[in-house]
Amino acid sequence: MPPADHVGRRLTPVTATVEAGRLRSFRKAIGEGGLQDRSDVPPTYLFCLEMMDAANPFRFVDEIGVAITDILHADQSFTYHASIYVGDTLTFDACVTDVFDKRSGLLTFIVQEITVANQNSVRVADIKRTFVVQNIAPEVNA
Repeated sequence: MPPADHVGRRLTPVTATVEAGRLRSFRKAIGEGGLQDRSDVPPTYLFCLEMMDAANPFRFVDEIGVAITDILHADQSFTYHASIYVGDTLTFDACVTDVFDKRSGLLTFIVQEITVANQNSVRVADIKRTFVVQNIAPEVNA
């Protein structure tokens, strides 16, 4: 179980470039195939882009010491500050902002906030996501 002292921990930044081919494939996958000529990105593309270009897409799991098999993706939100276009190079800078338990410690929630900036250091988006760690209940001896 990740201890609360992970709050404030900055994770290894990920840098990714918005490529036209990948964007077209994403648009097709989400049913926006007729809009393939647009050069701006759909809102949820940032989640995929960060995962695709990370050397280890679940790096946070290793960095905070949680088994990937014990994690569920619970929530995610995006706040956009500027448009993102094909050719932009984005840096995802993530920080663990909260860790808390529920259900008598059977579930641990890990909240991350990610700042996304483009190649000109312009903050283009903020992502907030929550993961749930399923902790194993201790065996009770009868």
